Amino acid sequence: MMRGMGNMQNMMKQMKKMQQDMSVEQAALNEATFTGSAPDEMVKVTFTGDKKMQDITINPAAVDPDDVDMLQDLVLTAVNDALAQVDAQTQSTMGKYTKGLQ
Repeated sequence: MMRGMGNMQNMMKQMKKMQQDMSVEQAALNEATFTGSAPDEMVKVTFTGDKKMQDITINPAAVDPDDVDMLQDLVLTAVNDALAQVDAQTQSTMGKYTKGLQ
């Protein structure tokens, strides 16, 4: 019977360490920055790993009062590019903890 208790304690220690490791990696990911851009860097945006926009830069050449739709498309492209990078890095970093879990 004691043998089973030892295994349970060991498993609990491993779970606690895994939770601590996950917290550290999630915090580092949240602080990392990801820059997405539209073609020709007409629009660049920077997000943190927790998907908060930190910066946006719009090239004056992208600002055409007669073509606001183009500027909107450039902003969407840059934002989606940055968020895709965040998602890819999150999956790469945190995915190892969720492999095999349903």
